[in-house]
Amino acid sequence: MTAKRKVGSSKEASNKPDHSNETIIAPDLPYRPSDPPDYRPRIGLIGCGGITGQHLNAYRNAKYDIAALCDVIRSNAEKRQQEYFPEADIYTDFRDLLARDDIEVVDITTHPEVRPPLIEAALNAGKHVLSQKPFVLDLDVGRQLVALADEKKRLLAVNQNARWAPHFSYAREAYRTGLLGRLHGVHVSKRWDHRWVAGTPFENIKHLLLYDFAIHAFDFVNYLLDGENPQKVFASTTRTSDQTLMPPLSANVTILYPHTQVTLTYDAATPYGQQESTYLAGNEGSIFSTGPHEREQTLTLSTKQGIAQPKLEGCWFPDGFHGTMGELLSAIAENRQPTNSAGQNLTGLATCFAAVHSAETGEVVVPGEVRRMPSPCD
Repeated sequence: MTAKRKVGSSKEASNKPDHSNETIIAPDLPYRPSDPPDYRPRIGLIGCGGITGQHLNAYRNAKYDIAALCDVIRSNAEKRQQEYFPEADIYTDFRDLLARDDIEVVDITTHPEVRPPLIEAALNAGKHVLSQKPFVLDLDVGRQLVALADEKKRLLAVNQNARWAPHFSYAREAYRTGLLGRLHGVHVSKRWDHRWVAGTPFENIKHLLLYDFAIHAFDFVNYLLDGENPQKVFASTTRTSDQTLMPPLSANVTILYPHTQVTLTYDAATPYGQQESTYLAGNEGSIFSTGPHEREQTLTLSTKQGIAQPKLEGCWFPDGFHGTMGELLSAIAENRQPTNSAGQNLTGLATCFAAVHSAETGEVVVPGEVRRMPSPCD
């Protein structure tokens, strides 16, 4: 009978050099937004509300050709025209914009309740589409739109802009290139003061944290673990003792994958000592990113080769908006599906819907069983 050898007991193992505490040069990873070198189509924007300033700022910096701006309130479109693209034409009827043969791509930024018919009309008009997030409020409607895009041989992508926040993007690329091995833990926490929504329409969204804010984390995790179906979700929300806003300002989510545990923690009534952190734990390496907010992050990559701290360039706003459109344009030029495709996005949405239902009922929910997002104002 052969005796079992204890791990680390041999001379060979004890003499093996350990470089894990050494400082090394950070790997050069393609985490910055990118564009196809020779493709600059004419783009139309449908919806000129508040967030579109970030869209158009990013597009101007990227030197995109924004040919038309559309909003049912003409002054909204005129304001964006004066601020960012003075040569763009203005429309109040989206059908007039879609009738233009020279416009190949449209960015649809309206509220989700009214967006699906606009996406359908744009695809039927032969346009490639970037949809604002959340993509849809009904998974079956989302499937129908994805099928329509395939039928029309057009690309349909979602503006999940947090994917191109520098710390999220570098972490994603580190995992994709194999530096972390197999993930067994993904943990995101944010402690900040979200009470700025007082007096805005956001304060009427019951699950503001899980629906409007955590949608970025659901998508980040969905993309990291693409191809692995989440099995169970449990979420809870709590009102802080002194809050006056209707939406609960504390939330926790646990998502179980076959071999990975995911936790999301939000404390949205924290006026002092604010912090955001992201931890990816793998069997060959880990990433820890932390800072007072998403615009100021220090990221540490730890592997057996040593410890690296890349100097991250850029900022979520406006780089995230450049990243989403740049990926769509690259996919069109390269005749492939974009990594932020609507079809890929649906799993993250299913997880979000499951989390909201879990918070409402106190039950563990299987993603995909809840097909519609409850009205955000219920």
